[in-house]
Amino acid sequence: MAAKKFILNKETRDEMAGLIQKYYFEERGEELGDLGAMMLLDFITEKLGPHFYNLGVQDSYQYLSEKMEDLFDLQKY
Repeated sequence: MAAKKFILNKETRDEMAGLIQKYYFEERGEELGDLGAMMLLDFITEKLGPHFYNLGVQDSYQYLSEKMEDLFDLQKY
């Protein structure tokens, strides 16, 4: 199965790029331009995002599996 690409609307992309710029300035004391922030955001969403997404899927699967086991406790004998 091919990895799904994360689609972010313009408002969200702009907000995230702004957060990256703020973080970059606070941590390195250097300004990161709009293009650089967008390129870094693209890298994060394309290369790192799927890993975090998969962790969320695994956590959801584990949670739902535990809840399904709880259903068996409702059986009447």
